Amino acid sequence: MTAPFTDRERMHMQRALDLALLGLNTTTPNPRVGCVIVKNDVVVGEGFHEKAGQAHAEVHALQQAGALAHGATAYVTLEPCSHHGRTPPCADALIQAGVAEVVAATTDSNPLVAGQGLARLAAAGIKTRMQRGRPWVRLKVAISLDGFTALPTGESQWITGEAARQDGHAWRARACAILTGIGTIKEDNPLLNVRGINTPRQPIRIIADSRLEIDPSARILNSAQEGGPVWLAHAVDGLEERSTGIGLRHPASALQEKAALLREMGIELLHVPGNSQGKLDLSALLQTLALRGINELHVEAGAKLNASLLNAGCVDELLVYQAPRLLGAGLPFAALAPATSLQHTHDWMLQEHTELAPDLRLRFTKHNPGF
Repeated sequence: MTAPFTDRERMHMQRALDLALLGLNTTTPNPRVGCVIVKNDVVVGEGFHEKAGQAHAEVHALQQAGALAHGATAYVTLEPCSHHGRTPPCADALIQAGVAEVVAATTDSNPLVAGQGLARLAAAGIKTRMQRGRPWVRLKVAISLDGFTALPTGESQWITGEAARQDGHAWRARACAILTGIGTIKEDNPLLNVRGINTPRQPIRIIADSRLEIDPSARILNSAQEGGPVWLAHAVDGLEERSTGIGLRHPASALQEKAALLREMGIELLHVPGNSQGKLDLSALLQTLALRGINELHVEAGAKLNASLLNAGCVDELLVYQAPRLLGAGLPFAALAPATSLQHTHDWMLQEHTELAPDLRLRFTKHNPGF
């Protein structure tokens, strides 16, 4: 079941998320998971998953809690596993310890689990709750002091300095996947891979391209040796005719040929429902990504996709690199409609600020987070 979290519960889940970060670069291919066990509002056990094949977060937390785990509440960032892999099921460990309640931030999209862990706990009489069914979405932008991402001409390289750019690659490296839009691909032709950072793997690169407009010669599609896998999310099914937007018709056969070419290039195509404007249904996209094991999504996109994600309530965190320069005019990081009043704005809380001379990194989260 789902239910709003209290402030105390959010605090415990935030601690579990912080613990999960300790396995940031070591758990691959397993997800990063943190666990906090609380009894009578006192933390009695903590743990995180450090490396594939080793004990999971719940096991470490239960070992620390000992007998105090009986009747306690476990806050875990991911649904406890229910299958025998390299380690025994964590759901069974929680049951055997006599935990009274398990609060999970999200269900596990692994088909070997996929709700079965929570079901096993519920069958054993343990109260279960979960809140999220989609990835944590972080939107990264680089802006001037007056809030622009580029000059009116589109020139943006480079608004921020080298330290900020390298830090941005570190945030890419920790994500399961990086999302951008077809507009960014057309304008900037980026690779969107991790560079200059020692990382054991490259994140999956995902392109939101509702009408399958991408040029097969785009650098991102031809960078198997330089970046991770590429997924292309589209709203057309490749069978029907569609308008190209310039008064012509694009026949189904051409779509099929293009789709076949992209698949031959190793690109995975994700069909996602469209909205009334013919764009991707972003909530459906996030649900699709969750089912494919994407737990942390890093967004580096243009003003249109950024605004769509913000308006749809899909962004959990803003990662803002601010340079000490004034442009006077330029392009915004999100093409949001003007607020009608100060009571109808997108409000965020500053979580941290870090100096990356000469720039600042500012990290914001929602006032009412999804956990």
